[in-house]
This record gives sequence, C-alpha cells and structure tokens, in this order.
Amino acid sequence: MPRAPASLDSADGAQSVRRAMAILRLVAAGQDRGVRLTDVAAMSGLTAPTVHRFLKVLMDETAVEQDPTTRRYRIGHEITLLGLARPGGVSIRAIAEPYLAALAANVGDTVFLSVRHGADSVSIARHLGSHPIQVLSIDVGARRPLGASVSGIVLLAGMPPDEARALTQRNEKRLKGAGRSVKDVLAAVDACRAQGYTYAQAGVMPGTSAMAVPILDPAGTLVAAISIATLAERLPRDRVRGVLAKMQEQVRLVTVRLGEIERARPARR
Repeated sequence: MPRAPASLDSADGAQSVRRAMAILRLVAAGQDRGVRLTDVAAMSGLTAPTVHRFLKVLMDETAVEQDPTTRRYRIGHEITLLGLARPGGVSIRAIAEPYLAALAANVGDTVFLSVRHGADSVSIARHLGSHPIQVLSIDVGARRPLGASVSGIVLLAGMPPDEARALTQRNEKRLKGAGRSVKDVLAAVDACRAQGYTYAQAGVMPGTSAMAVPILDPAGTLVAAISIATLAERLPRDRVRGVLAKMQEQVRLVTVRLGEIERARPARR
C-alpha cells in the first residue's frame, strides 16, 4: 500500500523540508558549473537515490533545473521569483555599491561583496576595475562553503571562535571538494583575526591572488566582506599594504553610512 505523504506537522515532514533546503543550498553552491547528483549525495550525507528523489521533486517545482548535456543541476527560475517577492529595504548591497565602485576604479581590479548565509559565503555584488584583464572568480548569487575563499575566511573570523571552528568542521567534506582542509582554514581564520584582513597569494583561480576585509557596523558587528581578485602579478606581497589601505578607507565610509542610516530611523517605542 502506498505510503501517505508526510504532513509538515509531522517529524518526517519537517525533516523532508530540511533535507530539501540542504540540497538547494548545495546546488546553489555549485552554481558556477552545476553539480552532479553524486556530489550532492557525498556532501549531504544522503544516499544517491534519496537525493535523486528530492531533486526530481525540486525540478517538478522548477526550483532546480538540469543541464540536458552535462546532467548537472542548477538553481531554477522559481527560486529567483521567490527572491523577488522579498520585502524591500535598505540592504548592505545598496549601501555599499558606490564604495565598491570607487574601490574598483581606484585599484583597477574586480571587487566583490559577500555575506554569510548559513554555512556559506554568498556573492551579492561585483564591480569591475579598469585593468584590461579582470578576474571573475565568482558570479553574483553564487555560494561557496565558508573558508573556501578569502571572503569566507573573513566571515568566519567575525564569528565566535568556537562557532567558527564547529561550522568549519561540519563543512569538512565541502571544503575538501574545494581543495581546502579544516586545519588550513582555521589557521587562516586565526591569522585574519590577528591582522584584520586575509590575503591569498594563490587565489581560487590559477594565476590569481586575492584579499578581503570585513565590513563592520558602528557597533562592531560583522555584516559583510569586501574582497579583491586579480592576477597574481598585480598583487604581490609588497603591494598588499597599499591595496589594503584603499580597501579599509572604503570600508570606513560604508560603516559611517550605516551609522547615518541607523540614526535616521524613527525611534522605536
């Protein structure tokens, strides 16, 4: 006899929702090239048949789509439509946009804005510089496990140490897929806490370098990370201090703007 669908009020129903959301996040994290079913199964800890069953339902709902040639999965149109329904407001992206543009113009290289979402860093803005060769290491909307990039290191460094360590350990499989070990990530996070920024002489893409700094609100709470990706020859160690000063100046202006917006809000009763 066929099993009745699980109610959302039941433990099985709630677990199914959590599994579906976990699978969606993994698909979103591989949005650059798409992800294989076996990748999602390995990173989620679920069996391949279970993952396939969830992906089929998500495809039926157009939340996920599959490339007919590569058979890889990507986020579908329904997720975009749901995102458009989110109530408006002043976002960190809107606040930071002019300062990102100024930084890109000043250093000549690609500037990214990233935020934390769960166990991932999500790129929410990108500005190109004036140099003829720009490093487009990630698309807007793409996700990576925290620690897989300089932005993720900065975002982890802004978390309480125990929480950052536990989250990094939970991300171990996904980090391994990105060529990073838990030990290396935690060492980079410690260094970032000590110096206030992170620098990767070898960036995510071969032949590139990257660095990132945190954006703090006036209360000192981390809200986002600004990063730069460029050709390795354009960011040797002896240029880091100069580029860092330019990044920190724009971050300072973002923090000032955040304070102005907070003070302009009506007082809560």
